[in-house]
Amino acid sequence: MKMVTLSKVTLVFAVALLGWAYQATRPPPPAILGASGGLPITSPRVRLKDGRHLAYMEAGVHKENARYKVIFVHGFASTKESGFPVSQELVEELGIYMLFFDRAGYGDSDANPKRCLKSDATDVEELADALQLGDKFYVVGCSMGGYVAWSCLHYIPHRLAGVSLVVPAVNYWWPLPDDVRRSAYGKLDARDRRTFWIAHHAPSLLCTWLTQTWFPTSPIVRGERGAFTAKDWEILTELWKRESGQLDRAKATRQGTYESLCRDATILFGSWEFDPTEMRDPFPDGEGVVSIWQGYEDRIVQVEIQRHAARRLPWVRYHEHPEAGHALPDMDGVGDEIARELVLGVGEAPPQSEPRRGS
Repeated sequence: MKMVTLSKVTLVFAVALLGWAYQATRPPPPAILGASGGLPITSPRVRLKDGRHLAYMEAGVHKENARYKVIFVHGFASTKESGFPVSQELVEELGIYMLFFDRAGYGDSDANPKRCLKSDATDVEELADALQLGDKFYVVGCSMGGYVAWSCLHYIPHRLAGVSLVVPAVNYWWPLPDDVRRSAYGKLDARDRRTFWIAHHAPSLLCTWLTQTWFPTSPIVRGERGAFTAKDWEILTELWKRESGQLDRAKATRQGTYESLCRDATILFGSWEFDPTEMRDPFPDGEGVVSIWQGYEDRIVQVEIQRHAARRLPWVRYHEHPEAGHALPDMDGVGDEIARELVLGVGEAPPQSEPRRGS
């Protein structure tokens, strides 16, 4: 009799466990934008070929008078309102039109259930066409937006006039030399390593992992102070005081963390259809510039992988600031350096950091 009861208990437990596992792998539905009783839309938007909408924000000189048209791709847990630190003086001097947009699932842009590396690139292309930016345009990808810049270089190189990858996010499962991978991955907090491992090996469980409260999750994903250098935190604190919208998670994740943060992580750390370090020069005749801007002290994006990419891609201009962290573009004057080199192909090269012992 006891054996029968025990078997029933075991069966009930197994069924309950399977039920939990099934629910854990089912993504929550996104909040609906613009529908009756849904989330309000407060930004202008364009309609894409598949029926989705992308929200955008324009800045700089008027599009009709611009000499250079630049699309900026925001980072993780951020929105178009984060902007980019280019001085008004430089914008007017060079005639730069700046276009910011909410990536799919962020802010006021519709979620994309089929979002992938290629769709993020074609979103940029369709946005440019909808706003009539012409045959070619410039792209700046910051942090997580860096993977979108890599995607643009691979999928729509014929549309690009130049690209800047600013502290661009990296994938520890790219085809990397073992010593580079070990060094970069080993520098991460153990909680970040666990989270990134789940994003790569068990992506369907990532949302559950990030929303559970039993175990500590990634300091990087949570935006904790320890994920930044002291200088980074000082810069970010000043930005928050000015109400710049930088890292406004409430606005960024209004449709749910699955459609924004989780999709970001699973795409970035997933299996890519191409190897960035094997990419061909999109400007073999020197008609455009591709550059990587990296801070040596960055705790979020490890410098070893950026250096490896720069060694493999001699046509990429690599800039490494020895004392900068992840807030590199917000350091005084750096945003102007990035913009000037992007559109003019010239600029004063920042000081390079020599590899330090153990790096």
